[in-house]
Amino acid sequence: MGRTNPTYRDRLAAVEDDWGSFRRALRRADQRRFDRLFGYARDRADAAGNHNHADPLAAVWLSIALEQERRIAELESRLDRLADA
Repeated sequence: MGRTNPTYRDRLAAVEDDWGSFRRALRRADQRRFDRLFGYARDRADAAGNHNHADPLAAVWLSIALEQERRIAELESRLDRLADA
């Protein structure tokens, strides 16, 4: 039997676990934010797994940046609609 590589989801879980002590040291509100950021990475796990980058953190950071860019664009659109009203 050959070896199998861990999936991106497995690697992401390991990264999140590795950052567990950092998370525990955060204030409760920031712990929720931390969890939300890793949620963004889980939401894009299919794309990250397809890319299969050697460093799983690269996909985590890009996933977070993409989600934040999406949220900024949504807020800008809402502001534009309010300014037009």
